Amino acid sequence: MQTSTAKRAHTWLFWTTLIAIVLLVSVFAWIARNVVHDSSRQELLPADAIVVFGAARYDGRPSPVFRARLDHASNLFRRGLAPVIVTTGGHAADPNFSEGGVGQNYLMRRGIPESALIAETQAADTAQSAERVGVILRTNHMRRCIAVSDAYHVFRIRKLLEHQGMQVYLAPRPDSRPKSVLQRGVAIMRESASYLLWRVGIRS
Repeated sequence: MQTSTAKRAHTWLFWTTLIAIVLLVSVFAWIARNVVHDSSRQELLPADAIVVFGAARYDGRPSPVFRARLDHASNLFRRGLAPVIVTTGGHAADPNFSEGGVGQNYLMRRGIPESALIAETQAADTAQSAERVGVILRTNHMRRCIAVSDAYHVFRIRKLLEHQGMQVYLAPRPDSRPKSVLQRGVAIMRESASYLLWRVGIRS
């Protein structure tokens, strides 16, 4: 009797585990497909603001990746797609320069008026940036934004900003997909995992 009960318990545990794994893999595959799908979108529609998500900076200067994002945002601004650019990102390990502040200064040097720039300088990660951008846009009675980042990053950004009540258009910086198949795979997996962790309540 005990052997039979134990066998049924093991069978139940096996099938429950298998179903959970299949569901997790299916969800992960759905997320990855959407990460790839959104990576090629350029939704160049009129908006209230262009939001540039931060990246590394070195001694007050944007890294090549961050500079490319900022240049893309500058081009969109000059095309008249939005009257304001919001730069995001906190200090991380550098107490002297925030990503948002470096982005703002770079765009000013590129000829964007200071009155058209807002810097978010406190966020520690993408999720915090989206939360703070949501506050900034709502405070300024803005609802529609164009999100600028790297190709495989924009799906998660869209979901984070939509969670803040924003209408989001995507404008990933050109040529921002990794060159090698391995690097692309790693980037897709990383973004898919980060989105899934956010959905289940674990910040990433």
